[in-house]
Amino acid sequence: MSRRILVVSHEGRPDAVIAADKVSAALRRNGIDTARDGSAEDAELVIVLGGDGTILRAAEVARAHDVPLLGVNLGHVGFLAEAEEEALPDVVGRVVARDYVVEERMTLDITVTTPEGEVRHDWAINEATVEKGERARMVEATIGVDGRGLSTFGCDGVILATPTGSTAYAFSGGGPVVWPDVEAMLVVPIAAHALFARPMVVGPSSTLEVEVLPYEDKHAVVWCDGRRMLDAPAGSRIRVCRGAQPVRLARLTQAPFSARLVAKFHLPVQGWRGVKERA
Repeated sequence: MSRRILVVSHEGRPDAVIAADKVSAALRRNGIDTARDGSAEDAELVIVLGGDGTILRAAEVARAHDVPLLGVNLGHVGFLAEAEEEALPDVVGRVVARDYVVEERMTLDITVTTPEGEVRHDWAINEATVEKGERARMVEATIGVDGRGLSTFGCDGVILATPTGSTAYAFSGGGPVVWPDVEAMLVVPIAAHALFARPMVVGPSSTLEVEVLPYEDKHAVVWCDGRRMLDAPAGSRIRVCRGAQPVRLARLTQAPFSARLVAKFHLPVQGWRGVKERA
């Protein structure tokens, strides 16, 4: 049976397009059919060349068909990427040999119910962010967990994140770094005017809710991974729970997550006297 791999790149970056052409050609030389930026149906893998934004775009395509995703970073941080650009020849060799493992990353299912009863659905691998709809006005919101209200405040927004997303927007908002194998969800208020507005970590079976209060018609919007927007008029309720379908990531190494943190954030570790770190 023939093998097929989808190659996705940042089409606005010439270096990414050139890298995708090289990867596609190398795979074809090894008898593997390739497609560019299309459907992941019948593909065994999606290889992504770009930054985290490109990987998030490709995740939408890969998740729809339950296909693993392998990211190669051509951007700045590339936290979701498994390899850097200089490792492309090794990446191709490992893919040809099927020398990779697949891990599942938790996602979020998002439901927005408007005051009129209209229901809108979406999902996210990093975060759902409830944000103010107008730059000059705060959003008035009540947050709740498992059907109980916790706190009401005015804020710029509320981030509801997965462990994968803990190093993205939630990190910038002051949330904790959570190892990706931890099953949990994060709540991180953004610039909240409240005494109790600390980041929280809840269990994977919990349900998170944000009610947009009907004050002065202060509407909000919900951004899913910063890519897809749902309107949340005043009086709306946003419900977030563990996603029914995860995103599958292909891994080339079994290096601990701490190694990725050090590499991506350029953390200083001088003085560490533990065992010698493995590459």
